[in-house]
Amino acid sequence: MSKITRHNSGPILSGAIEYHGFVFLAGMTADDLTQDVVGQTKQVLAKIDEALEGHGTDKTRLLQAQVWLKDIRDREAMNKLWAEWLPEGGAPVRACVEANMADPRHLVEIMITACR
Repeated sequence: MSKITRHNSGPILSGAIEYHGFVFLAGMTADDLTQDVVGQTKQVLAKIDEALEGHGTDKTRLLQAQVWLKDIRDREAMNKLWAEWLPEGGAPVRACVEANMADPRHLVEIMITACR
């Protein structure tokens, strides 16, 4: 049986899980909640880069992304940064929906699945 490795685990979720060469990152949000959706998206993408690197992979190995926006009207601004951040020809499968965020100051949350 293959080992499931959980990282930064708490009582309700893990920050990341590694299994069979896959890396599953929990939803990531910005730390500076005074920023608009552009600023928060930049923070989240930087956190994703850092987390992927910490698990031995990078954004060229993305498989899936799930994006939650507090206001779907921010999709165009977020998509512009997302497209600039992605490597050429490296877009994962993705969903992007509007959601009531757990903290209303969060404007964007992104969850990633990648492989090594």
